[in-house]
Amino acid sequence: MDQLLSHVDRDTGRVEPLKEHLELVAERAKEYASALGASEEAYMAGLMHDLGKYGEPFQRRLRGEGKYIDHWSAGAWEILQLYKSKGIASALAIQGHHLGLQCGNKDNLAKLNPQHLKERHPLNLKLSEGNTRLLEKDGLSVLPEDKINSLFQVGINNTSSMLDVRMLYSAIVDADFIETEAWFSMDDCGNRKYRKPGMHLKPEEALCRLNSHLATIKAESDSSHQINQVRADLYQACIDASLKHQGLFTLSAPTGSGKTMAMLAFALSHAIKHKLRRIIVVIPYLSIIEQTIRAYRKVFHPYLSSEELGQYILEHHSLSNSKKNSDEIEVEDYSRRLLTENWDAPVIVTTSVQLLESLFSNRPSSCRKLHRLAGSVILFDEVQTLPFSLAIPTLAALSHLSEKYRSTVVFSTATQPAFNHLDSFVKKHCSNGWNPQEIVPTELKLFSRAGRTRINWPKQQEAISWVGLAKKLAKYKQVLCVTNLKKHATLLLEEVEKENAVNNYHLSTNMCPAHRQAVLDKVKDLLGKRFDCRLISTQCIEAGVDIDFPVVYRAMGPLEAIAQAAGRCNRNGNLPEKGEVFVFKPETDNREKIYPDGAYQQGATVTEMLLVENAGELALDEPSLYLSYYRKLYSFTRPESHKQELYEAIQRQNFIEVNRLYRIIDQDTINVLVPYFPEGNRQIFDSLRNEVLNKGLNRDWIRQARPYSVSLFRPKYAGDSLYDALEPVKISTGEDAEDWYIYKEEGDYDNKTGLNPSRLLNAIIA
Repeated sequence: MDQLLSHVDRDTGRVEPLKEHLELVAERAKEYASALGASEEAYMAGLMHDLGKYGEPFQRRLRGEGKYIDHWSAGAWEILQLYKSKGIASALAIQGHHLGLQCGNKDNLAKLNPQHLKERHPLNLKLSEGNTRLLEKDGLSVLPEDKINSLFQVGINNTSSMLDVRMLYSAIVDADFIETEAWFSMDDCGNRKYRKPGMHLKPEEALCRLNSHLATIKAESDSSHQINQVRADLYQACIDASLKHQGLFTLSAPTGSGKTMAMLAFALSHAIKHKLRRIIVVIPYLSIIEQTIRAYRKVFHPYLSSEELGQYILEHHSLSNSKKNSDEIEVEDYSRRLLTENWDAPVIVTTSVQLLESLFSNRPSSCRKLHRLAGSVILFDEVQTLPFSLAIPTLAALSHLSEKYRSTVVFSTATQPAFNHLDSFVKKHCSNGWNPQEIVPTELKLFSRAGRTRINWPKQQEAISWVGLAKKLAKYKQVLCVTNLKKHATLLLEEVEKENAVNNYHLSTNMCPAHRQAVLDKVKDLLGKRFDCRLISTQCIEAGVDIDFPVVYRAMGPLEAIAQAAGRCNRNGNLPEKGEVFVFKPETDNREKIYPDGAYQQGATVTEMLLVENAGELALDEPSLYLSYYRKLYSFTRPESHKQELYEAIQRQNFIEVNRLYRIIDQDTINVLVPYFPEGNRQIFDSLRNEVLNKGLNRDWIRQARPYSVSLFRPKYAGDSLYDALEPVKISTGEDAEDWYIYKEEGDYDNKTGLNPSRLLNAIIA
């Protein structure tokens, strides 16, 4: 048989034999899938993923004599014929390694039949055929059916079965990408150039470094003895729990009790006990990611160089959507390579959006990293932010990861949702259900011991005007007030400033991250010096922000939000008496919107109901209160009634629809570089603007621009007036980027309150 090819580099004239590519991808997929217990299945899928390249239509395409060729369907069909039901996951992975995962039902699989595709190809492509006889002629051996133990369970049709397909798919697409990348990066001597392999976790060494770092922190701490003891007890509880069997855990501990470092200690000690490969930290907000990254780097910086730190701790969040692959793209244009990694690092810090949406994705770019989750510790911080409407499929996917792929999952928060109440619903999607172990023993009574505040609740019909509230705030030397809406925060700030109070600050996501950080730094400095300071903020201050006010006001809202705001009061326990937290109801017109959305309003309603049932008093330091709150909330919202369209897509095993419907953030957003000029200095904005307009969008620019950008909900139609204020930026090909813009109207960015595009009625800041 004449030598058949997989790739041709038109710049150098080099060619890659097809046999070589198939063997390398198969071996690498086998290696990646060993952690999944699917080595043989992945090997065969890798061997057959490009089976159609044996066909003459594809070989002609490589010679420049044709295009629009389907070279993947042949392998998908052949593996179904060879392994029957055991080949379903492999067939879907092969079919989807360029297109994305499609649909796993019987009708869709039947359409892989070459006769059907020749007559009516869904993408109007020409079919390039191949079969296992061609593999054998090339000296490649096909495994017999009894050697294959498939991850996929026929007839289950739930979240777990779809995740099994994605895990196999992950190993295949990552192996294919790595081998293709290495061949196209070949050096002048003909040697493939592989990316540098990731560092190893070395948990014993890492835990020693963490302990040394914590000893230094304790010695320098200005927190009270009581708070330091709470932190020490939480740390020890995490170490003790880490010695247990792998599984699902909750970590319920009060704000300011040292959860960030205690969770890391649990993960490292657990990795030692069970020989785990990596730690993945999942956080809902970018601001907390930045804070966590800084904390982790302080732990490891004395022992690792700056370059090694970047390889040891991978920061990954989604900043830009890449263009979808077409069948004509064998390797992505390096100038616009996907802004993601395949998570070959020992510690990954990422967002809830990035991890959870990947677990339900059908795209190669999102799924590549999933095989890295096997044999890992996955730590979820501030888990109360998980959208309730997605709770059941999300819990099922995480439970299945734990049960089948040796992943330990920890849910951490001060306000633990009663997700175990959903166990019967989760079991429909995962046999393991949701019954986590609590890490902190009840006898430690961390919440009552850490009680640093007195909560003052409003009477049932009591409400206060913004003017009246401003007068109260102006009388305090240092006070934080948290509102439910940005417009309320802006309005209240205006009223406070009318009271001739000094050092008044605002915080919201109307402000870019650099602006918010500058405000927080200034506020912390004033607090430390005991100078006057008033901060009017939205909920963006409530999760993960280490700040300590003697007095906090909080608008009535969901119980978990009120508790998080209270966690910013007397955080270090240094006041001679307890800090004061006041919950208030603002006076509003009945027609006025007072909550961000319906789910938020429901949480506030349940809080008020509990307040009535408990004679106007609720103890935020009592964990049983949150159990009552969430159970009542779930009974009102009926979890099984949410996202019916998503559940139906899961039942049909429709990967395309599940990818579309599973969204942590429902509304589509865009990133906008804003004209924030700290202390009148416009140099950073001008430099970033000129660079991207001259050179186009790239990864380094995005990293530099992120602190100076805000998110806006994407305008719903082309004529939206917001577009008049946005200057598009381009990628290297000359096309407009899909989700990055420059804000042109400099007068719309206020150095006190951030972006306020008041003249643009349709502009909504995310």
